[in-house]
Amino acid sequence: VNFGALRVLNDDVVKGGAGFGQHPHDNMEIISIPLRGALEHGDNTGGRGIIKSGEVQIMSAGSGIAHSERNASKSEDVNFLQIWVFPKVRNIEPRYDQKLFSSDDRLNKFQTVVSPEENNNSLWINQDAWFSIGRLSKDFSTEYRVNKNSNGVYAFVLEGDVTINGQKLNKRDGLGVWETDKISLLADSDTEVLIIEVPMN
Repeated sequence: VNFGALRVLNDDVVKGGAGFGQHPHDNMEIISIPLRGALEHGDNTGGRGIIKSGEVQIMSAGSGIAHSERNASKSEDVNFLQIWVFPKVRNIEPRYDQKLFSSDDRLNKFQTVVSPEENNNSLWINQDAWFSIGRLSKDFSTEYRVNKNSNGVYAFVLEGDVTINGQKLNKRDGLGVWETDKISLLADSDTEVLIIEVPMN
């Protein structure tokens, strides 16, 4: 049900013209990562926008917000991850933020796209959590070092095949690791991996 503060990881495919009508959330950090296509969102404050592949969006539901999500295309599918993380501080003012990230900056290294550190190159999250994406070439090996000692790491394979801490994983496999300060990764093919580091308590 949960991996520490990680509540939900949805891997959604929405047909052209379809979507989710307006629905409420509160006290949840919600991260959306389009993998293919574009996603249109709207909320009850009048905010509207489109996020597409290469962008990441975060919404702090905080004290309460209602929003909708639709495929921005009438004909092409959209595939996106929607990830829920329990917040560090409850009932903050609801907010949206989104950012475009260059995939070149994650080649054979981890690009941090979400972090609790404000005013850097990532999106801010109301939690001691880090989201990083690595695009690793076949046979490349590396380590991910945990930012906070009490955190755990949930690795989710977006594409390809990778061995993490000796465990072979394939596309859309996930692996949770905790009580460690690092994990080791070996790319068994060209691969892309999302690392979600969250508090375990």
